Amino acid sequence: MTTVHVALPGRAYDIHIGAGLLEAAPDLLRPHLRRPRLAVVTEERVAAAQGEALRARLAAAGIETLMLVLPPGEGSKDWATLGRTVEWLLEQKVERNDLVLAFGGGVIGDLAGFAAAILRRGVRFAQMPTTLLAQVDSSVGGKTGINTPQGKNLVGAFHQPVVVIADPALLSTLPHRDLLSGYGEVVKYGLLGDAAFFGWLEAQGPHLLSDPALLEQAVVRSCEMKARIVERDETETGERALLNLGHTFAHALEAATGYSDRLLHGEAVAVGLGLAFDLSARLGLCAQEEPSRIRAHLQAMGMKARLSDIPGPLPDPESLLALMAQDKKAVAGRLRFVLARGIGQAFVTDDVPQEAVIATLRDG
Repeated sequence: MTTVHVALPGRAYDIHIGAGLLEAAPDLLRPHLRRPRLAVVTEERVAAAQGEALRARLAAAGIETLMLVLPPGEGSKDWATLGRTVEWLLEQKVERNDLVLAFGGGVIGDLAGFAAAILRRGVRFAQMPTTLLAQVDSSVGGKTGINTPQGKNLVGAFHQPVVVIADPALLSTLPHRDLLSGYGEVVKYGLLGDAAFFGWLEAQGPHLLSDPALLEQAVVRSCEMKARIVERDETETGERALLNLGHTFAHALEAATGYSDRLLHGEAVAVGLGLAFDLSARLGLCAQEEPSRIRAHLQAMGMKARLSDIPGPLPDPESLLALMAQDKKAVAGRLRFVLARGIGQAFVTDDVPQEAVIATLRDG
């Protein structure tokens, strides 16, 4: 097991990463339980694959398990499911000193974390992510929330978990498409601040998703990078915005495709990464070869890399730009983009001409 510490004053916690940690979950969760009772929020696919195994291990350790099983998919990150989750937690008489466990992917982590944040003005919660995307990104850093028709993650709260338990062995049951989707967030870390890590991914990528040891290394490095950024900027007033590389484009594309299975979050991020580097090259910030190198790697991994890879029609560039205007990173009505001077050299700016964005979308 590798442990990455997130050193936030008064809200510090550990990310435990290692194959087989499902078995160790009772020991890792027990220090955070004020009574032997755990409210678990999960989804149908995870419950079917690992729900009983988790329940059995907790029961063997003398911990009572209450479990809410929700429908899978991004569509569950909405007002209705948030209300259902909060009502269930109240019905189970979950108290402020109790613990809520998010057992699932990014949707469950965001939803359960937000429900915990607003329940009784703040109930503690833990993350046990079961997807690659959640293990390397969404389970760390305390961002919780839901989507609205106006955009992605526009309603939410910063609510740090008390512990994160990432077991890469759980990824073996993921559909290949979901595993690939999560890889989009892994690539992001190399592109935003670690060119050597991106080079390692280029070399190891074809083997990484089928080699548990390599996959665990990728999870550890991603969590290390995110933990250090979150420590310096917990509530995204500056540097943490770098973690949104590719996401301004991605969130607009997700909204345009109705938060459906037509485009998974990590797939949207992968397309968004290419567009962010296209825009950077168009503005003369990075070499023209950089976007091609990134797309070549994504394509070698079998990922979506261009707008044309997204099935079905998309809105015109002007309409996509209007969706971007809802991005929560906007300041005084000006869109902020994460651009790059090269691989591993991302920065945040609001000095981006709209016509350059539209041209990038038109050619993307």
